Amino acid sequence: MRQPEWITSLPVANELGEGVLWHPRQQALWWTDIHGRRLYRYHPESHGLTQWPTPERLATFGFVENSHPQTLMAAFDKGFALYTPETGACHWLAQPEIDRPGNRFNDGKVDRQGRFWAGTMVEEGDPLADDEGGALYCWKGDTPLEPQLKGLGICNGLCWSPDSRTAYLSDSGRGVYYAYDFEPHSGSFSNRRVFALAEEGTGHDGSCVDAEGNVWNARFGGGKVVCYSPEGEVLLELKVPVSQPTCVAFGGPDLSWLLVTTGTENLPEKQRAKEPEAGNLLIYQTDVKGLPVDFYKG
Repeated sequence: MRQPEWITSLPVANELGEGVLWHPRQQALWWTDIHGRRLYRYHPESHGLTQWPTPERLATFGFVENSHPQTLMAAFDKGFALYTPETGACHWLAQPEIDRPGNRFNDGKVDRQGRFWAGTMVEEGDPLADDEGGALYCWKGDTPLEPQLKGLGICNGLCWSPDSRTAYLSDSGRGVYYAYDFEPHSGSFSNRRVFALAEEGTGHDGSCVDAEGNVWNARFGGGKVVCYSPEGEVLLELKVPVSQPTCVAFGGPDLSWLLVTTGTENLPEKQRAKEPEAGNLLIYQTDVKGLPVDFYKG
């Protein structure tokens, strides 16, 4: 595995870029600026950049199968909704933690069975002092919404092995990345174990899995993207020109580009001056391939 090579960056200056995904049919990349309340779509071939204001902070989203115009299965800060950016239509589905105003939704993904997962975080207060904390939810469209995992400080880094038998989930408030046995049919988690630990002052943020089953993770506060083997061995570290990489995904015509969102959240002015790429979306060429994005099937 070779060190990824810089291609370009998109100068969007996001406060908290997140949730980047590659749409294979549109040949476009999508992502959100959570705190900036903006959703972005970029077509590399035409260099066309479109952005929409979002009705609330959009934490994470997935593409809905066979929707036109493009509808997203979305987790806004307070709940799940079907959201169509081109029209602004937003159909609320569930707000499971509306009684906990200090929490908000954070990271999530569509799994290979077409279900949408999203987890919450303790935004106001100490995430480690809250016994109840955040939780991971799964929206299947036909069953009541119940927590699948509880007691998370900051839910992050959700992704699955290529065979869907292993799930990875970070509690970045605690600096611990976990691996679980995952049952694809039922969507159940079991046998939690430590997959990786983060250095003090950093956290495992958004992740993806490549075609070989390696886990790529944005190390928020650490200024790097780390590639782990399925056993948790560090295979590669990519130093990026920002201290706050937030999420990674594979994209491009052959899924060999590494897409990295970044942020400027709470970054002191003096530090921002040292990081001109902070908040931009970074694109690298790799010698590996990613997995196609999964669509929500409802």
